[in-house]
Amino acid sequence: MTVLLDQRFERTLARLVREWSNGDHRGDTIEVWLFEDEEPRRRAEERLLEAGVKARIRSAYKPLVHAFLEEIDTSDLSHVAIRYPVHEGADPMRFLSEAYPLPALLDGVEVAFEEGDADLTYKVRCEYRDGRVVEHAVFAPNRLRANHLGQADLACTGWLKAPALLDGAPGRDGPLETEIEQVFHAVMYALMIHNWPLQEPYAETIAIDVTIPGIERPLGYGDEVMSTREALHEELYFSVLEWFHHQSGRSLDDRRLMPGQIVPDVQAGRGDPHVRVALRAFMSPQNDARPGQDLEIADSAPGLAQIEQELAALPGEVFGSVSREGRPVRGLYRPGTRPAVLITSGQHANETSGPVGAFRAVRRLLANPASNIAFIPVENPDGYALHGRLCGNNPRHMHHAARYTSLGNDLEYGPEEPVYEIGARRKALELSGAQLHINLHGYPAHEWTRPFTGYLPRGFEHWALPKGFLLILRYHPSWEVTARTLIEAVTRGLSAVPGLADFTRRQLELCAIHSGATPYEMINDVPCLLMAQERHPTPLTLITEFPDETIYGEAYRFAHTVQMATVIAAEQAFAIMMETAV
Repeated sequence: MTVLLDQRFERTLARLVREWSNGDHRGDTIEVWLFEDEEPRRRAEERLLEAGVKARIRSAYKPLVHAFLEEIDTSDLSHVAIRYPVHEGADPMRFLSEAYPLPALLDGVEVAFEEGDADLTYKVRCEYRDGRVVEHAVFAPNRLRANHLGQADLACTGWLKAPALLDGAPGRDGPLETEIEQVFHAVMYALMIHNWPLQEPYAETIAIDVTIPGIERPLGYGDEVMSTREALHEELYFSVLEWFHHQSGRSLDDRRLMPGQIVPDVQAGRGDPHVRVALRAFMSPQNDARPGQDLEIADSAPGLAQIEQELAALPGEVFGSVSREGRPVRGLYRPGTRPAVLITSGQHANETSGPVGAFRAVRRLLANPASNIAFIPVENPDGYALHGRLCGNNPRHMHHAARYTSLGNDLEYGPEEPVYEIGARRKALELSGAQLHINLHGYPAHEWTRPFTGYLPRGFEHWALPKGFLLILRYHPSWEVTARTLIEAVTRGLSAVPGLADFTRRQLELCAIHSGATPYEMINDVPCLLMAQERHPTPLTLITEFPDETIYGEAYRFAHTVQMATVIAAEQAFAIMMETAV
């Protein structure tokens, strides 16, 4: 093991209290913005007040939402008008997105947004049913910083405002670099100066272990939660991945890069943050010990051991390949007289509803002896095992570190030799000759942010907010008519799923407020994207996208029910279409 960084950082809140309560600042007034939950901020205010300092400590993360949760009177509100900042150093939608999901939190209140100035301040006008009008200025602390790609980001930051002090010292109004910012930049610097090998993969595991305080605040609407620790995980994972892309000369959207497994593990800490970055060898493959469940009513992702048992109980020929870490990638093929269909899930292992929905569908399809099914329930078992481990401490986090394989690549773009995970899919197509591939996916069920590199997730801006269940159909150009017929039939079938249309409509409406129009065609109340391309070996590739990455219980059961219904509708529609064509 090679250790690249092992460092403690002083908690900014503790330093602030120590420095301002030493007796030299009695009678002073300060405003501070930190990445801290409300309770420790209030305790710090009390300690400072005891020392004679009047302090207001606010959240530097999503300050407008926090202002409505903590300071602005929301009782008897009738109308809210918000002018959001538009800064030349950021995406025009940046601060509108950062206001999400305010209209949903102010249920029954009319909320209107309009573009404002570049002064990093939300201008808020609240109108109440008794005729009162109250205006607020909500500061959003940000500063331009050079990033790991040599570009400039308008990044969230801590801030300190203090007028001229009673002892004659000059006032202050500027950035205050907090511990979470220091951790992020220290990790990036340690990785950027390391002498990496010239050949991919650069390491087996790049382990980034962090314990840190911060914000973890459920919002009481859908799956929405504000979490600075989750945001730090996302920042570290994608920034490191982007830096390796940059160093290798690849474009940021090139999924063939194989840097190795990048694993930020960000856990809650009470005191000073600690970070350790190490290059580690793979351990012997171990699966998480998740309890067994009835897949028909599962309320969370099952473990790999149960998935293997469930697959072994199905009829058909077993095939597979081996993952980078040495786990089996198992699939099953049961031939029949109907047109062959390949069903896969778990390509991106933090998208959790697909494997359960696939099993439920395949069981039903195999009850028909004519069905011709190739099935791989978890294409990325290394990522699936990692996701289970990370969820042990943070079950509500997205954990995109588990998205790709242990090589660090998207498995569809794996190497020719050695084959690893993609070998199972190739074998499935060889055995079945399937012309339709149903590939079950998911995406974040709550807001996805990267606050220290521009807030919106670079390259995934359209996936930053949940927008309901949607379908993507990629087809070879000569199959355009068939593709259109298939998507019409599948979406008609999905109209029978109770609650699906309303679920998607609600999420789409809120998403549209904060991100503008979506690039999808509505077909039978399902957002759809049809794309002509020949990258896939099958002429038809139907991809599901359910906002599932952090859901449990009833929400999870609904998700895998929708996945199941999609598979069944697609197989039935495809069989009818192909038989009619003959």
